[in-house]
Amino acid sequence: MEPDEKIQAHLVSVWRESKKFFSIGGREGMLLLTNKHLMFIHKTEAKISWWKAITQRQVINLIKSKNTIIRHDGYDEEQLMNDLEDDRNVELSFDDISSISYQEKDWGSSLLLEYQKDGKQEKFQYSIAQDWVKYPAKEPTKYMKVDWEPFVKYIKDRQKLVK
Repeated sequence: MEPDEKIQAHLVSVWRESKKFFSIGGREGMLLLTNKHLMFIHKTEAKISWWKAITQRQVINLIKSKNTIIRHDGYDEEQLMNDLEDDRNVELSFDDISSISYQEKDWGSSLLLEYQKDGKQEKFQYSIAQDWVKYPAKEPTKYMKVDWEPFVKYIKDRQKLVK
């Protein structure tokens, strides 16, 4: 992350699943869009009390307006830079992304992303969870129907390399 970067969109309670053959399970985290990068943060220093309040507020906001270009109070660029120090979090420049699209399904909306990072081709599906089951493993039980188009358009408009 560069010092002049600003958060444009911040989504919490995002469920990421690998779309590779034979992959199972997924991971919960935050999806952040800055003016230069797309980031998936699943190891954060954010407090659990903040997380619970923000996820509830996000559900209400996304029911009112399905627009995914939203920001949340209590998490800023400084905290994002701290979270990015953990190598398990993913930071992608827009030109690393080879394909980005979205799909509407019966159960919710998903963002489809393919990218090359560290010489490996990755393919993931991101969805925003509305409700969770906590046992035996934390997994979403209900997903939200949202509008990924502004999110996808923001990235595509800023890509230098068209593949």
